[in-house]
Amino acid sequence: MDIKEAIYARHTVRKFQDKPLAEDVVKALQARIEKVNKEHQVNIKLVTNESVPVWGVMKFFMTKGLKNYLVLLGPDRADIEESLGYCGIDIALYAQTLGLNTWWVGGTYSKNSASKDVEGSVINGIIALGYGQVQGVPHKSKAFEDVCQYEGAMPEWFKQGVEAALLAPTAMNKQKFMITGKDNEVSISCDNGKWSGTDLGIVKYHFEVGAGKDNFQWK
Repeated sequence: MDIKEAIYARHTVRKFQDKPLAEDVVKALQARIEKVNKEHQVNIKLVTNESVPVWGVMKFFMTKGLKNYLVLLGPDRADIEESLGYCGIDIALYAQTLGLNTWWVGGTYSKNSASKDVEGSVINGIIALGYGQVQGVPHKSKAFEDVCQYEGAMPEWFKQGVEAALLAPTAMNKQKFMITGKDNEVSISCDNGKWSGTDLGIVKYHFEVGAGKDNFQWK
């Protein structure tokens, strides 16, 4: 399975098997995280086999087998939420290619209790991962024409990019984004309150994979 196939295969899974991650899977994930952190100047961390809820995560998470997760961290800069959204979904989809399932938990944890350990960093949520009890089901999506506009005859790459974007996980599954295109230029806007930056990064990543980065440029 490659990343594009993972976009269609990945669905939110909220219950995980009580099974540790295989050593080769952890090694592969760590290598991917190191690469992403270096390229995008973020500090995403992988926590495995954690028996205590992360930084005040609600106790019911533990009943769902949440023991492995990504902590989305990065330096305090203007575009950090978008960067963490972009990088987080890259790792989540890569995890899918390794046979894992994921749940983008978002901000349902105590940022205040975490801040003492990561001073100077932005904490943008966690992504639970592991071997799911189920594979999940597709989320309900908006209609294609409700999330995009293209000036002129719409090329196939743009269509495929939008289709991939519609499969992106967004906060509360609101899909409050709009993709516009003209010639080979594309822009995306998001209006989902405090999660707009994160959603923008996630949707951009999905669009790039679906459309092919060589077919367009961001405006």
